Amino acid sequence: MQKLIFLFVSVSLFFACHSNHSTGNIKLNNGEKWEVNAEMKPHIEQGGKILNDYLALSGSDYKKLAADLKAQNDQLVKSCTMKGESHDELHKWLHPHMNLVDKLAETSDPKEAEALIAQLEQSLKTYQNYFK
Repeated sequence: MQKLIFLFVSVSLFFACHSNHSTGNIKLNNGEKWEVNAEMKPHIEQGGKILNDYLALSGSDYKKLAADLKAQNDQLVKSCTMKGESHDELHKWLHPHMNLVDKLAETSDPKEAEALIAQLEQSLKTYQNYFK
């Protein structure tokens, strides 16, 4: 029974965090960066560390990179408890970021992978510009 309750809560959080998310350009919070809650922040930071380590070591296994980033994104979604405008603005960043990770996982072209990794690097810079 406990497993069933956990599954229901997990699915509910997943859909709550994935539904009705905003699209478009990210905006600042009255000129300030948006606050990301403590439960979600470590997963974003770890994803950044994984990407930075890959780049620093001139990694070549982009499939593993994609799998590692996807695992962090999955944990991020599971930890989603944000609500309101900060949540909506985070989704404007997160949804395209997750799409890049998915594309990286699907590609078999090293040149395309290289371009996607550069876009992921830019995506993390965008996150840092709008969120704290």
